[in-house]
Amino acid sequence: MGIYLSTPKTEKFSEDGENVKVRYGLSSMQGWRATMEDAHAAITDLDASTSFFGVYDGHGGKVVAKFCAKYLHQQVLKHEAYLHGDIGTSVQKAFFRMDEMMRGQRGWRELAALGDRLNKFTGMIEGLIWSPRNGDGNGNTDDWAFEEGPHSDFPGPTSGSTACVAIIRENQVIVANAGDSRCVISRKGQAYNLSRDHKPDLEIERERILKAGGFIHAGRVNGSLNLARAIGDMEFKQNKFLPAEKQVVTADPDINIVELCDDDDFIVLACDGVWDCMSSQQLVDFIHEQLNSESKLSAICERVLDRCLAPTAGGEGCDNMTMILVQLKKPILSGASPRDESSAFPGDKPSASPGDKPSASPVDEPLASPGDELSASSEKFPASDDVNAESKPAAECGSSS
Repeated sequence: MGIYLSTPKTEKFSEDGENVKVRYGLSSMQGWRATMEDAHAAITDLDASTSFFGVYDGHGGKVVAKFCAKYLHQQVLKHEAYLHGDIGTSVQKAFFRMDEMMRGQRGWRELAALGDRLNKFTGMIEGLIWSPRNGDGNGNTDDWAFEEGPHSDFPGPTSGSTACVAIIRENQVIVANAGDSRCVISRKGQAYNLSRDHKPDLEIERERILKAGGFIHAGRVNGSLNLARAIGDMEFKQNKFLPAEKQVVTADPDINIVELCDDDDFIVLACDGVWDCMSSQQLVDFIHEQLNSESKLSAICERVLDRCLAPTAGGEGCDNMTMILVQLKKPILSGASPRDESSAFPGDKPSASPGDKPSASPVDEPLASPGDELSASSEKFPASDDVNAESKPAAECGSSS
């Protein structure tokens, strides 16, 4: 069997005036892998009106994922754009900032402290000898200090991590993604992808990789990395004549901003270990089915991971898996149809047509309109690669389609 991690199975909700209220649960499973390289962040009070959720799927080691879980949301807060309400810009800059912070003496020391026991001990010793001139305070000034030391020329980690983040403020969700973790929203039971999987064979990714001097072999960047965007992986970011967003592999996230409405049930963020086993629509159907009998969101996350886990090592269902389920409750808008107030959250009521229990493979059954993209930003993402049916435009809030 896979190794099940006793990560915090958290149930929280915010009650902030007229803002969207959220309740979430999360769970992680090591699966059949020798080590656990996933990390996550779930913060309902990033500020008085903002919640932050992120999943980070590490590869080649766990330290970059853990670094992002510790620091990325802090950097979102610290950027000047955040103070002016431009969350999209602040989160994009935070993704790039992770690569910058992991370089040099202090970056090496921080990664060492997050690594294995030997590196932790070494990092602690170097931390005493080469202490930073300024701490990383809680204010909005980015005072991440440069340190002199034996690793001052450290170029950054060769390991890396995906990053998929959802920030909920008032009636908006801002999604930022780099890699193949995914964010999906359920709108009236229909799954819409709020992120795009960054695989090397996507046209926009292939074009950048080739222009930067890289190549694609067997679906992998330079024959090794099966992702086109990630934080870390500094060996793919060494072209000094190109900006960060045009490197062979880039941390540049797609940003998608969506207006939430009363038809929205929940948001799911999960690493590719889940999406390898279930399509976006299959997962949404499964969650709706579970909400009929289970109110604890972390228990539903556990059931999803149990369903995805392979019975033996080998093939799909053996990867690390992390999932965050965020349930939404919106205030009743003027002119909107009354909602049954006996239910605290939309998903607590039985679904009118939850559908059959989905199969473990996304290609086992045809889906009517799976994985459609719901986007209010200027860029319209293509349908997710995990589906075969033709994509259709996202339904407007309140429509009957």
